[in-house]
Amino acid sequence: MVKRGEVYWVNVGTEIRKTRPALIVSPDDLNAALPRVIIALLTSGGQRLGCRPELEFAGKSARILLDQIRTVDKRRLSGKIGEIPITAWHSVLIEMLS
Repeated sequence: MVKRGEVYWVNVGTEIRKTRPALIVSPDDLNAALPRVIIALLTSGGQRLGCRPELEFAGKSARILLDQIRTVDKRRLSGKIGEIPITAWHSVLIEMLS
């Protein structure tokens, strides 16, 4: 089962034109019940903004693009990369709700 906090490769479609790493942000009860998940794209570049919390992921500095949240079908997930530390969730959730 796909879980909140995990990072997957996601085919985000024609608007991005490539497979990108994405953080699962939808709650686990929704992930279990629905064929879709809510994701936020990750990047190692991009502009520094308050809505883009920074963290260390897979040995690299990364930003969570909370301005790029979207819902995708689970069939677009092509492989689990890892997960972010639970300690990083605090800043992510605060920024999502502000």
